[in-house]
Amino acid sequence: MHSTAPDTPPNSPLTRTDLRPDCSSCFALCCTALGFSRSADFAVDKPAGSPCRNLDSDFSCTIHDRLRPRGFRGCTVFDCFGAGQNVSQHLFRGVSWREAPETAPEMFAVFTVVRQLHEMLWYLAEAGSRTYDPDTLHRVDGLRSIIEGAMGGDAQQVLALDLGSLHARVRSTLMDVSDEVRASYLATGDDHLGARLVPGADLMGQNLRSRPLQGANLRGTYLIAADLRECDLSGADLLGADLRDARLGGADLARALYLTQSQLEAARGDSRTLIPEDLHAPGHWRD
Repeated sequence: MHSTAPDTPPNSPLTRTDLRPDCSSCFALCCTALGFSRSADFAVDKPAGSPCRNLDSDFSCTIHDRLRPRGFRGCTVFDCFGAGQNVSQHLFRGVSWREAPETAPEMFAVFTVVRQLHEMLWYLAEAGSRTYDPDTLHRVDGLRSIIEGAMGGDAQQVLALDLGSLHARVRSTLMDVSDEVRASYLATGDDHLGARLVPGADLMGQNLRSRPLQGANLRGTYLIAADLRECDLSGADLLGADLRDARLGGADLARALYLTQSQLEAARGDSRTLIPEDLHAPGHWRD
């Protein structure tokens, strides 16, 4: 994972660089606050609010370099969008739940909220850079100010947020930007796929190799193990698309919309795969 400075003033506009995780400045909140069930992504069950059995005393992971072969692939694709260091160093002022055990329940609850807020900021940062509509940009900036303002306060202010309403407003704005961006490509995806290219479609395992997907609306689409090699996904909306084991060799995602590092970590690409400049090719990608 990338390391970033955790001390960005909360009242300054956050960039996507600020929204990258810095595990060295976090109290392992993803390894404690969150729970998971034994599955293909996790080798064991872990209740929420309990430390992972692989957590070391210095908040590092004892099997970090062996997570995939040890059955913890889910850990390798998780992204807190920098929420961990924000909660640890700003909202709880560098005092860990081990040093002050009584703060653990509140700290873990705040982390789950801030993680959602940081994810919203990630998408809004891109939306602001992709829209040409001054009114839409004003909406984006307003939402970013609300979120950053809440995180500039204290834990109680974060927990008091109306997340449902905020999610709805952010989603509406992201969809408007998506419509604008996709329209600029004068395309809605491959005509041969017809009605199947709709948000939330089931395209698991589909052979889409070399299909023209510029401007396609793939929001929430299931693309598990789909073959997207050599596809041009410029302007394609990938918000929430499930790219687990999707084959991205030679695909162009450099101008795809709402792509995250987590989606790349879950997929299978190679040295020919083009990705946005502020993301990086996962270490497990092989030609």
